[in-house]
This record gives sequence, C-alpha cells and structure tokens, in this order.
Amino acid sequence: MQMQGVLNNLLNPPVLFFFLGMGVVFFKSDLKITDGVSKFLSLYLLFAIGFKGGHELFSSPFEQEHLLTLIACMFMAFFVPIYSFFIFRLKLDHHNASALAGSFGSISAVTFVTAGAFLHSMGLEFQGFIVAGMALMESPAIIIAVILDRLGNSKSKGEQKIKWKHLLHEAFFSSSVYILIGSLIIGYLSGESGWKTTKPFTEDIFKGLLTFFLLDKGIEAARQMKDLRKTGLFLLGASLLIMIFNAFLAVILVKIIRMPLGDSLMFVV
Repeated sequence: MQMQGVLNNLLNPPVLFFFLGMGVVFFKSDLKITDGVSKFLSLYLLFAIGFKGGHELFSSPFEQEHLLTLIACMFMAFFVPIYSFFIFRLKLDHHNASALAGSFGSISAVTFVTAGAFLHSMGLEFQGFIVAGMALMESPAIIIAVILDRLGNSKSKGEQKIKWKHLLHEAFFSSSVYILIGSLIIGYLSGESGWKTTKPFTEDIFKGLLTFFLLDKGIEAARQMKDLRKTGLFLLGASLLIMIFNAFLAVILVKIIRMPLGDSLMFVV
C-alpha cells in the first residue's frame, strides 16, 4: 500500500472520529453517548454486515476455497485459546489465564466491523461466507476457555461439572452471534428483492452510523488506557507476541488457500 493510501485512511472520517472520541476523555469534555445508543449502534452494524453477507452468499456459488477458509477459521478458534492459555498461565491463575485465552481466541465483533469499514473505504469488498467464518470463530474459543478453567480447578478443588446446556446456549445464542447469523440467513433467503428494499438502511447509511460507533469506541478506549499501568510488562509483551504470531500464522493459511485480498484481510484480522 502506498503512503498516500495510508494517509487517506488515517484521514477517513470514521478513523478521525475515533480519535475525537479519545479527546473527550483527555480534554474532559461532557460529551456522552448513552448505553442504549451504543448498544443500538453495535447491533445495527452487526445486522448490516450479516444481511449484506447473506445477499452475497445468495449471489455467488459456494466453492472449495470457501470451505477451506471456514475450516481455517475453526482451526484458529480452537488453537489460539489453547496455546495462549499456557503462555498466560506462566504468570496468572487458572481463572484469569482462561479468560484471557478465550478473549484472544474469540473474534471481536467491533474489530470485524472496523476492518470491514476499512476495506469499504479502500473500494474493496469481502465475500459473504467470511461473515459465517466470523460467527464460527466466536463460540469455540469461549467453550475451550471454560473447559480449560474447569479442568484447572478440578485438579485443586475436586471435580467441577461443566453446565453444557447453559454454556452452549450462551456461546451460540449470545446477542452478537444471534443477530449476525440471523441477518445472514434472512439476507440469503430474501435474495435480490430483500436486498433492494433494505439497501438504503443496510448500506447507504452504514458509514454514517459507523462514524458514531467509532466515536463511542474512542471514548471507551481512552477510559481504559489507565488500566495498562495495572497489567505489567508480562501481559503487554505476551499480548503483543500472541497477536503477531496469530497474524503470521493467518498469513500462511491465506497463502495456502489463496484467498482474494479482501477475504485475506478479514481472515487475518
């Protein structure tokens, strides 16, 4: 990517509004975004991404590359929390090591939305099945993290049963997964006519609402920056190394599968 392209993305309105949100905390402004509005923005973006993904699945046939990508998503969702747990366990107890391992293995819907907006601003797109891949990566990491936590506790406090029904329900029917997959299915079933009727809401105003969403995320990020001082050098260093290793491994899988550029970026992110 040329420097001009990098500069254009840094000067993109949603990115600038993220930094504007950070300024709310740094300059002690009284600007606030209520929890209800914040929740609506996140649900809207997940709905819009899911619905558009369903429409793209309707428009394009399912190929071998798509299947290989979904398998790669599942592999990363299982592999990342397992090896991350043993790294964090060097300094942390079972509860915190498991929780952190799960958060590294489970994709962030916020990150997914932001990466999709970045591609959109570059004039690139990703295919609809990537949305399904994102949903597949959400649940396994959470399940693995809970299992690791329970296995660690059972050694010191006796057997502790895993409530599978509750765990699986939370993993597969949490609000973000439910709205994303539901929108994907509806976008696919409604086809071209459904896309035409919802396009003004799902695409035309997407960037405007994304801008407000990133303003809110900027405020939230700035408020949490003070917590960095509490984590210590080990957690900062381990987190950076894990992220770099995950991206490196994902790039290798992208090369093997030979994904298109837009799909490749979303998978690595």
